Amino acid sequence: MTALPSEAVMSTHLSLHKQYLQVCQESSQPENPFIAHMLEEAERADITLTKGITLKIAGNNRLVPVQKVTDEDFRMLACILSNNTFVTGLDLRYNVLTDVGAEHAAKFLQENSTLHYLNLMFNDIGTNGAELIAKALHGNETLLYLRMTGNKIDNKGGMYFASMLQINSTLEKLDLGDCDLGTQSLIAIVTVMSHNKAMKALNLNRPILYSQEEETTVHTALMMKNNACLMELHLCKHEMKNFGVERLCDALYENRSLRYLDLSCNKITRDGVKFLGELLKRNQTLEILDLSSNRIEDDGAIYLSEALALYNRTLQALAVVSNNISGKGLVALSDSMKTNMVLSYIYIWGNKFDEATCVAFSDLIENGRLKPNCTDVDPYEVDGHIYLAELSHGLKRHYYWTPSYGEVDNKDANASLAIRAVAEHL
Repeated sequence: MTALPSEAVMSTHLSLHKQYLQVCQESSQPENPFIAHMLEEAERADITLTKGITLKIAGNNRLVPVQKVTDEDFRMLACILSNNTFVTGLDLRYNVLTDVGAEHAAKFLQENSTLHYLNLMFNDIGTNGAELIAKALHGNETLLYLRMTGNKIDNKGGMYFASMLQINSTLEKLDLGDCDLGTQSLIAIVTVMSHNKAMKALNLNRPILYSQEEETTVHTALMMKNNACLMELHLCKHEMKNFGVERLCDALYENRSLRYLDLSCNKITRDGVKFLGELLKRNQTLEILDLSSNRIEDDGAIYLSEALALYNRTLQALAVVSNNISGKGLVALSDSMKTNMVLSYIYIWGNKFDEATCVAFSDLIENGRLKPNCTDVDPYEVDGHIYLAELSHGLKRHYYWTPSYGEVDNKDANASLAIRAVAEHL
């Protein structure tokens, strides 16, 4: 491996772009024109460099020609950023970093003392890379948010992160969604989280589970009884059924910290939502509940509407997209918003709309009770009949992607950011 020139590292008076070109030249490494362009763009956006900036070198950028970042490209980039004091965020999602790139990332995390945000989403990092990054975080005291989404670190890689969570006391947000975590690593992570006092947001979406016993949900429930810091928990695609929801709800009666609960894409039916309805009658902290892509049907929607109409005054956002709810349940939810003035965001697309539903939600919007940017339906009239069209709004529509025209300024498609700031990027 070619030694990196110390002169380039120390040349902080040079712009990042010029430092990068100098390092590549002295290391006989061809420059990546995409990295060079994005460094120039970042400096142009913040010419004074007096505040922290996030370098966005995402491989799925559609606005400029992209040459995806390789392991060697990242080595060059890490060289100029190791002693840098104004770059506080690094977004390298959708590139082609492997375990070798993870080794460079681990070394970078050990040397750098200003980086708060690192996004390695959907690269090609495996179990060995996960081990190196997790161990680097044992001693890191500045990184607040790490996104490993979509890297196939597997069960063993998840175990390394569980060990890290026992030691690291500064990381606040961790995304291990779509990482092929297994039952063992999930249980290890939530067990360690019982005593973690730093983590505010945790994403454990889409693990690989083979058992139908819901052991992971039971352990998660035990964790929520003891954890007093976690504000956001994503348990999408956990094969969770009514038994698991009951255990989770029992635990949440004693929890006073959780603000955002994501139970989307599970196997929750009306019987499971009955437990959630009872929880909402007494819970005073939960602000966002995502039940998208379950099967709660009319009875489940009515359980929720009763709790929201008569008891709960803290929930601000509810998503029941694609839940096989028909007019009876949807009208009940709309009626609950007439007495509950706190519930401000509701997402209902993908259910069975009848005319009563269309009229009910049209009235809510027309009367100003429901703002057009706080729901995913838009009423229109044809031949004297009201219908609902879909809007691209939701709690986290841009979790995996951003529109081709660039970053989105308004929060309509990512309402969770407007409600609960800890949700940013997660």
